[in-house]
Amino acid sequence: MARISMTEAEHTLITDAVAKAEAQTDGEIVTIVARRSDAYHDVGLHWAILCAFLVFAAAAAWPDFFQSLYIRLLGGWQHELPLNLFLLLLLCHAVVKFLAVRYLLAIPRLRMVFTPGATKHRRVRRRAVSLFRTAAEARTVGRTGVLIYLSLDEHRAEIIADQGIAAAVEPSEWGEAMHALLAEARGDRIGQGMAHAIERVGVVLARHLPKTDGGANELPDRLIEL
Repeated sequence: MARISMTEAEHTLITDAVAKAEAQTDGEIVTIVARRSDAYHDVGLHWAILCAFLVFAAAAAWPDFFQSLYIRLLGGWQHELPLNLFLLLLLCHAVVKFLAVRYLLAIPRLRMVFTPGATKHRRVRRRAVSLFRTAAEARTVGRTGVLIYLSLDEHRAEIIADQGIAAAVEPSEWGEAMHALLAEARGDRIGQGMAHAIERVGVVLARHLPKTDGGANELPDRLIEL
């Protein structure tokens, strides 16, 4: 999996945005950008199995067509194939289809195109939750961590809040931040998108969890690239 490479200016932009947002709240913002959240190798395998299965299903529905096709491939000298030869050719046909699809979908870009949107959503969410548990969950005194996670190849993002924030903030309140992030990311302006999302997350946090005296910076402000 190719790593992303963001510029020093983008890193500085995001770090400054986090520091500015946290100046107004006791919340702690963690930012992570990943190339993708999963390799989706199983998706390629599932498509290959489906294509092989469809060969058998089609042969069951139109046996005469397949028999005439195989006869033409063998030179057209026979009027009818023995059952064992017909089944052998059918098996070879299915194997060829399986291997062709399997190797085509070994190409990451093509595999991503054929991955269902619901599958991408579930795996981006699962990866975000896993990273949140590692980078932010229960790592602040008041459980006030928030993760902003962007997965580029899937064109999806997640905002996950720790218990101290989730109890006070409705998930819909992160909508503006998500929209701002994805709108900029579509134009390949990742740094700006993250900065806009951080600003809007900061507004929500300041409203529900304003800054108090003595609040320490418990989590790093820098962007994490995966």
